[in-house]
Amino acid sequence: MADAINTFNATEQNFDKEVVQSSVPVLVDFWASWCPPCRMLKPELAALAPELEGKVRVAFVDVDAEPAIAEAFQVRGIPALFLLKDGEVVDAWTGYSPRAAVKQRLESHVGKIGG
Repeated sequence: MADAINTFNATEQNFDKEVVQSSVPVLVDFWASWCPPCRMLKPELAALAPELEGKVRVAFVDVDAEPAIAEAFQVRGIPALFLLKDGEVVDAWTGYSPRAAVKQRLESHVGKIGG
């Protein structure tokens, strides 16, 4: 599912280049395969990602595979979402949100998304 249109798996190796130095804002989703709300949210974000192209990229961070990134963001519960713009966190929230709610929240930072 990741590395589809406008999504990618963030790792320690690519995080700085793909997230921190990104020319467009990046929505980082901290998730785990054993987390039911995470498994509900991930396909919602993947479905929203093509609409976000050019405005926001979507990065998935598996907290089990990349604990150092989760620790750096002080993730205490998942799913945890962080919107980074110019390398800075401009918004963050925890828990499942339906696609429309995520889109609305992102629009408050990047303007109208999609059609």
